[in-house]
Amino acid sequence: MAGIERHMYPGNNTPEGFFSYYQYILGQDEADKIICIKGGPGVGKSTFMRKIGEAMLKEGHDVDFMHCSSDNSSLDGIVLRDKKIAMIDGTAPHIVDPLNPGAVDSIIHLGDYWDEEGIRKNREALIKNNERVRTIFGRAYNYLAAAGKMYDNLSSIYESAIKHEELYKITAKIIGDELAHKEISSKQGDIKKYFASAITPKGFEHYLDSLLKGYRKVYLIQAPVGVSSEKILNLFLEGSAYRGFQVEGYYCPMKPSTKLEHLLIPDLGIAFVTSNQYHSIKETDLNAKVIPINLADIIRYDVIKYQDMILEDSKMQMEKLLEKAVFCLGQAKKEHDELEKYYVPNMDFMKIDALRQQLTQKFSQR
Repeated sequence: MAGIERHMYPGNNTPEGFFSYYQYILGQDEADKIICIKGGPGVGKSTFMRKIGEAMLKEGHDVDFMHCSSDNSSLDGIVLRDKKIAMIDGTAPHIVDPLNPGAVDSIIHLGDYWDEEGIRKNREALIKNNERVRTIFGRAYNYLAAAGKMYDNLSSIYESAIKHEELYKITAKIIGDELAHKEISSKQGDIKKYFASAITPKGFEHYLDSLLKGYRKVYLIQAPVGVSSEKILNLFLEGSAYRGFQVEGYYCPMKPSTKLEHLLIPDLGIAFVTSNQYHSIKETDLNAKVIPINLADIIRYDVIKYQDMILEDSKMQMEKLLEKAVFCLGQAKKEHDELEKYYVPNMDFMKIDALRQQLTQKFSQR
C-alpha cells in the first residue's frame, strides 16, 4: 500500500522578498538525518529528491514534497516523515548548511559529478545570466512590495469594520467545542510553519487538497481578500500547542511572517482553511465534516461605505501589481532555465543516478 503524500512550500515570493520557513522542515532534535544538497541549476537536485520520494511512497512511507515557489515543477526538499529524514536543496536563495555535521546533517555536492572545465568555458555568459536573474527578481519583489501596500489598505479598512465581539464568540465556541475538555500539557506541542499557496511564475497556486486528506473535521472560513482569520487561528494554535498537540501553521504570502491562513492539528484530525479567490476550496472538495464560517457576515459594511472607492481601487491596483510580479517571475524563470544549458551537458548523470539508488536502498533499510 502506497504511503501518504503531501505537498507544500517551505519558502515563498512575498512583499518582503524571498521568505523562508526552511528551519521548520525538520528540526535537529526530531530528525534522524538531514541531507543538504548543493549544486548549480540543472545538475539534477530536484529530480534526485523527487525519485527518492516517489520510491519511498511506493514502499508505503509517508512523504512531504516541498515545492519551489519560483518553479513549481521543481522541488526544494522532501521529508520522509515516518523515517524522520529530510533532503533539502541548500543553494541560494535558501542557503542551508549543516548545524550538527555527522550527528544529524550531511552534505551531498552534485558538483562532484560535473566537468568543471566544461562549465568554466561559459564563465562570462553564466555570470551575466545570473545577474539578469537577480535583477528581474528585484523587479518582481518591488511589484510585490507595492501590492503589499494595497493589501494593507484593504486589511486596515476591513479591520475597522469587524464586529470583534462576534469574532471572539466564534473563537470561544470553537475552543470550547474542541479544546476545553483537553488537559494542559507539561510539554508544549511542536509548531511547524509553511506555505500552502505560493506566488509563482504561473500565478497563485496551492496544495490545500493534498494537505487536508484524512482530516475528520474542517472549519471552512470564507473571507474577502483582506479580511483576516488569523485571530481565530492564532488562539486555536496556542490552545492546541499548550495542550501538547503538534500543529502546522500555513501562512499568507502577502503577510508571510504574521498572517496565519490555514491551521492543521493532525493529532485531533481538525483543520482550519481560509478560502478566497487566490486559494479557493469548496465543501464538495472535502471528504470530512465541514463547518462553514463566513467572516463577511461580521463586517459592518455601513461603517466603511464611504471608503468603497478606496476598497475597489486598492483591490484593482493590487491585482494589477500582482500580475506584473508574476510576469517578472516568469521572466526570471526563463533566464534561470537558460542557466541549465551550461550545466546539463557537463554532468555525469549516470553516477548521480547510481548515488540516488544507493541512498534509496539505504533509506529503505533504516
